[in-house]
Amino acid sequence: MRIILFTGKGGVGKTTIAAATATRIAARGLKTLIISTDPAHSLADAIDQKIGPEPTFISKNLYGQELDVYYSMQKYWKNLRQLIQTVFRWQGVDRVLAEEMSAIPGMEEGSAFMWIEKYYSENKFDVIIIDSAPTGETLTLLTLPQVTRWWVTKAFPLQKFAIKVVGKGIRKTTGIPLDKGYEELQLLFDKLESIHKVFSNPEICSIRIVTNPEKMVINESKRAYTYLQLYGYAVDSVIINRIMPKSEEKGFFNSYINSQSKYIKEIEESFSPVPIFKAEHIGEEVFGLDLLKKIADKIYGDEDPSQIFFNEKTMIIKESDKGYQIKLKLSFMDDSSYKINKFGDELVIEIANRRHNVLLPKFTNFHKLLSYDYKAPWLLIELEKNK
Repeated sequence: MRIILFTGKGGVGKTTIAAATATRIAARGLKTLIISTDPAHSLADAIDQKIGPEPTFISKNLYGQELDVYYSMQKYWKNLRQLIQTVFRWQGVDRVLAEEMSAIPGMEEGSAFMWIEKYYSENKFDVIIIDSAPTGETLTLLTLPQVTRWWVTKAFPLQKFAIKVVGKGIRKTTGIPLDKGYEELQLLFDKLESIHKVFSNPEICSIRIVTNPEKMVINESKRAYTYLQLYGYAVDSVIINRIMPKSEEKGFFNSYINSQSKYIKEIEESFSPVPIFKAEHIGEEVFGLDLLKKIADKIYGDEDPSQIFFNEKTMIIKESDKGYQIKLKLSFMDDSSYKINKFGDELVIEIANRRHNVLLPKFTNFHKLLSYDYKAPWLLIELEKNK
């Protein structure tokens, strides 16, 4: 199975790109499922067809699913949900609020993991396309196993043995499924950790960043890329969406197109050597399979979208005697004179009259730049630990 996850800042057209990719892959004969994990679902609008919380047939080889956390909990974690509601009601929370709060933090993303684990273990589809929520929520999804375990140990600070022994008696006398809820919770953890390994396998899962040629969007894309590299996830391409066609260059959008051209060059240099795909604006709202196929043709040309376009780490961070050592793969640099400064969690690389900004993980914000050296294509940076 191949899993391809699309992420990006809200409003970049991520759903459209994900849906276009899914239609193209399905047309090539692979049984394809596109899942929307964004609570503000727009997948059904893009495909122009109603989609439910279970896989819904769209066209030959193509299925869609819009996740509903409450539907998922009712189907798979009924006892856990009742247990959480009971805990909140014991604490004096109103019944309606307890119902709403029974979806613990990260459960929306957790349900996505659980569904994908199910399809992966059953080998039900050839390709799963994930139309994820905006960047921040995507990072929540990908770090979920650790986060959820922390939350639950705070919410249920009881020993495993006590819960199993006492919980059985509580269920018999009060009807509260303490032991059954805990068992479901353990199963949830096991499956989350299992599918987390699948997501971390670059031979199975690829992440594609959708961006626009605009300053704020590019900065968030860089930040997302940094953290995906830090967490060990494979980004196999970047897709620049909504590029204005050159035919509009002499019209009303002249200055905007010129600005886009500069930002496109910045994206190509910043993410090199990761492959870059481009999608021109087609001048109309995109919905329906025909227009999605048209978008896919513009992006991929003759390429097979299900293939792995790139499988290399471009950022390596490890602890050293002095502090931290960071290796960045920067193929746009050469051996000519260059200068590097660090401001907070940002590196500013000056080459001749050009400047390149590289965003580092936020924990490096207060670490001092000790030294740097470039041996093509790797830039080696030493940071001093906080004292």
